[in-house]
This record gives sequence, structure tokens and C-alpha cells, in this order.
Amino acid sequence: MCGIVGILGKTGVQDRIVDGLSRLEYRGYDSAGVAIMSDAKVSVSKAVGKLSKLKTELARKPLVGRLGIGHTRWATHGAANTVNAHPHRAEHVTVVHNGIIENHAELKSELSSKGVVFVSETDTEVIAQLMNVALRSASTLDEAFSNTLSKLLGSFAIAVIVDGYEDVMLVARNGSPLAIGYGVTDEIGKSEMFVGSDALALAPFTENVSYLEDGDWAVITPERVIVRDQSGSEVVREIQHVPVENFSVDKGPYKHFMLKEIHEQPESLARCLRGLVDNNSGTLKPFLKDVDFSTADRIIMVACGTAYYACATAKYWFEEFVGIPVEIDIASEFRYRKVPLTGKEIAIFVSQSGETADTLSALKNVKDWVQNVVAVVNVTTSSIAREADAILDIAAGPEIGVASTKAFTGQLLSLLGIALKAGNERGVLSEAHLNELVSDISSLPRLITETLKLENQAQEIGQSLAPSADAYFLGRGILYPIALEGALKLKEISYIHAEGYAAGELKHGPIALIDDGVPVIILSSGDKLNEKTQSNAAEVAARGARLIEVGCEVAVDQLKLPSAPNLLEPFLQALGVQLISYFAALAKGTDVDQPKNLAKSVTVE
Repeated sequence: MCGIVGILGKTGVQDRIVDGLSRLEYRGYDSAGVAIMSDAKVSVSKAVGKLSKLKTELARKPLVGRLGIGHTRWATHGAANTVNAHPHRAEHVTVVHNGIIENHAELKSELSSKGVVFVSETDTEVIAQLMNVALRSASTLDEAFSNTLSKLLGSFAIAVIVDGYEDVMLVARNGSPLAIGYGVTDEIGKSEMFVGSDALALAPFTENVSYLEDGDWAVITPERVIVRDQSGSEVVREIQHVPVENFSVDKGPYKHFMLKEIHEQPESLARCLRGLVDNNSGTLKPFLKDVDFSTADRIIMVACGTAYYACATAKYWFEEFVGIPVEIDIASEFRYRKVPLTGKEIAIFVSQSGETADTLSALKNVKDWVQNVVAVVNVTTSSIAREADAILDIAAGPEIGVASTKAFTGQLLSLLGIALKAGNERGVLSEAHLNELVSDISSLPRLITETLKLENQAQEIGQSLAPSADAYFLGRGILYPIALEGALKLKEISYIHAEGYAAGELKHGPIALIDDGVPVIILSSGDKLNEKTQSNAAEVAARGARLIEVGCEVAVDQLKLPSAPNLLEPFLQALGVQLISYFAALAKGTDVDQPKNLAKSVTVE
């Protein structure tokens, strides 16, 4: 959704910033703004609506200067109006920001108690006000920025300019992507510098780009870029040459689109959350307004492949929070069954592309016989979306890798949001309990960011799986569908035969397949079922299996996930098995992004 462009140039930057913002319009936005420094003072222009409105404002009153930042905003904290539009100023500090500052309410309260007056409803203004206060006691600009970042909790990409510093731009990344573009260096060692929330925005200006990693922050001047990691140590981020024609499908610093898309999940889930949760009130937004769950007698979920496993996971949430019968079905089977219907069902069809042939056909067959049809899709202009009564956008953004990663977790989050809405409408979830659960899911982008820090451990596990002919995934309860998804991921990109089982089914057949050294991936939960899962793990270990555990309470030499509410365990587990599968495939040398015989969207039966 939101987009950032910043330029430290040698000539006026207004038109180039707007050009860069226009390349980010595909993300979706409802307001835009530009801030440019002239004579050591920053001026701001904002407009609600499309960029054409901002262009009209800038034509009426141009901003002249060679240092500036711009932003396209999708409203989260606060309505879509000029006051809440970015950039935000606090006396000497001007900021643009993508993401969510989770502790903005606490920071705002603390600053307000010190006499700071806020003018907007946004979490972004907190950053500007916080840094403006930090400047009063810090000895350097770098110190003030570092001190500000240390107080922020959440997922963010930030660009800052400060009055009086005409040759400095400050940027930071945690969870949300941010790229730095390098212009041609002149005879005195200076160059134009660029910042963008994705490389596509920088394509008109440069083909030389570096990518900040999570926790990085940088000080950008015409002479150099100094990047520091979360500990404050200076680091080097490789400058890559990316031809302009490749920017629209840029893998960035990643070897494969799949790995890039795994790493995009803090941002993609934050976008999905924006459609579900009002961060100012901490309550669910009124999405799917025309779908009334209070009168439904059954939920039917239909999908294919990974989307089917998202539905299988969500079944547990619907049964717990809604207390209503739930059926899930593979689209290619559902379309040919004579399903008894009462006309009071709500049918949910899940597809990343919105073009999956079997799912679309199943929807058309049933739409006139149920109460409502809901499409959970990543493309709101797709065929499935057009056929449905109501649409929920998972907001994952383009997913190039055939093996679904960020779309899967977006589907999970969207279905969880629907379950919470339905539970509240049916009186099963009290307002207090609902708000507790909403608070839990709001922490998801941060927990996903923390899980991504386990990449090295996942790489070791994945590499160790590469020589295996077979692998088995075990899970109980809500982690059983994640075991199925883990097995699918491993087999589709590494070509290792893999199966997922409910752990309690071991003694009903699968345990016969266990031989010495066969890898068994145990998905451990933090709930009451874990004791039984551990008993199943002991059974396969006694038969020579090599156990690999993934969970928040496992030994440190396994894949130990961050502590999280039980509600969010499936998301972290999904990320864990995605990473393990990716590195297994990488070690085997397979075509990770385009596995043999597979297509991203199955548009024929």
C-alpha cells in the first residue's frame, strides 16, 4: 500500500519525486504529499485522492529545493484527509513512514505529558515528535535518530529530513522494505542519492541500488551512505546493478522471488491488518458489511492447494470462535458433489489469483443456492472476486514465486478476521474477548519479523534435509493443516517426497514408514496438546527417526520460534516450514521459483 520516495539531488527534485510516487500507485493509496527543503527550511504540500490532485496543488504553489521526500498513503491511523496525509512535521523534523508503530499510543501519551501537542491522528506523527524532542538533548543528528528508533516497536520504513541539514537524509527499515539508489559520482566525489520503498520507484533515476536489512538505519549524504545495523555497528550493504527493464520484477538482494516474498510477510501482513483492524480504537473494522453471519447455519470453505490448507487451519478458528458447523472442500471435488444446501450457508472461496479454474467453477455452481458467497483473494479485479457477493483482499501484493508464501499467511489472517467478525455477530465472542484477540493479531508483523531472524537455523535444517528421499511432518490440532502445508512446500520445490500427518494417526499406518535416519518434522504447540505430540515424537525417535522440532518451547538447537499467543502459532510455524523448505530446495539446486510441472495460477481443470 503506502509508498516512499526520497531524493537528495543537485537540482530541483519536486517533479522527480512525484514521478517516483506515480510508479508506486499500484500499491493503492488515498492521499499523497511531498516535503522539500529550501533555504534550510522544509515546506510541505499534501492532497487527498489521486496524485493528480497533488500535481495540481504543486502547479499552483511549487516547492523548490534539491532535498525532498514524498509519500502515498493508505489510511490506517486516522481518516484520509490532508492533516493525516504524509509527510508529517514536528517543528524541525519531517517524516514519511510505511508500516505500523505498535506502541504509538504509549509514546503519544508520554510525549503529551511533556507538553507535546499532536495535530494528526496518525502513528507517524509520533516518530516526528519523538525525534524533535530527541534533538534537544542529543549531541548529533545521528544520535537523535538512533535514540528515536530505539523507542519504536513495530514494522516500519522511515525517511526523515531535518531543518538546517540540507545535505542529509535519514532512513531506517524494520519489517517494511526500503531501497537506496546511487546516482553517478561527479569529479568532486558527490552524487545524487535516492530512496524508495521499492526499486520500481527508483527506476527512472538509477540502476544502482542497495537494500537495507531489518534493523538497519542509514545516514545519506552526497558523498556517502553510512549504514548501521540494530546494534549501531557500521555495515556494508552491497550495491547491485539492476537494469531498468527488470525493476518491475526485481528480486532485490534475494536469490529467488520465494525468499523475497518470505521476507515481505511483515509488510504484507501489516497491509492485510489495515483492512481488518482500526488501530486507533483497537477494534475490528466493519468489513464484509453485507454478510450477516448471525443468520447462517453453516460455513463452507472451498479452495485448492495451499489455499485449501489455509481453509483447513481456519476451520479450527470458526469452530472455536463462531460455534458453527464448518465444512472445507477441495474445489475440484466440491464442484462435482451434490451438496445438500439449506440456503443459509455462507460459502467462502479462497484463491490467491482469483482465477483458479476449479474454484471459480465451484463458486458459479453454488452461488444461487447459498446465503452469501465471499471471495478471499489477492486480486480484487479477478473473476472470482467479480462473481462473489463480497470480497476480502488479502493485500499480499504481487507474488511471483509459484510456491505460495506471503499469500498463504495473508489468507490465514483474512480468514481469522472473518472468524472473529462472525463470532462477535453471533454473540459467541464478547467485546472484551474480541478486543483481546484483536490486540494479539495486531502484534503479528512484529512476531513475523522476529521469526525471520531464525533464517540461519532454518538454513542448517533445510540443507540437512537435501539428501533425504522422504520426510514427514506431524502436527496436532490447528497445527495439523500446517504440517500438510509444510509437506506440500517441501515436495513442490525440492522434489523430496513429503507427507503431513495428524500426529495421533501415526499408529494407524504411517509409523510403518519410519526407518533409521528418516527426518520427521514435529510442529510443537504451546497448548495442552503438546504432551501428546511429544509422546508421538518419542515413538518415531524410538524407531530411528531423525527428529526436527519447530515451536516456541523447543530446544535451542531446533527451530525455536518466538513466544507468541497460541492464536498466532500457525503463522510462525508456516514461516518456519517455508524457510526450511526453501533452503532444502536451494541445497538441491532445483528451480525454486518455477518448479517443474507447476504454474502459479491453475486456470484450466
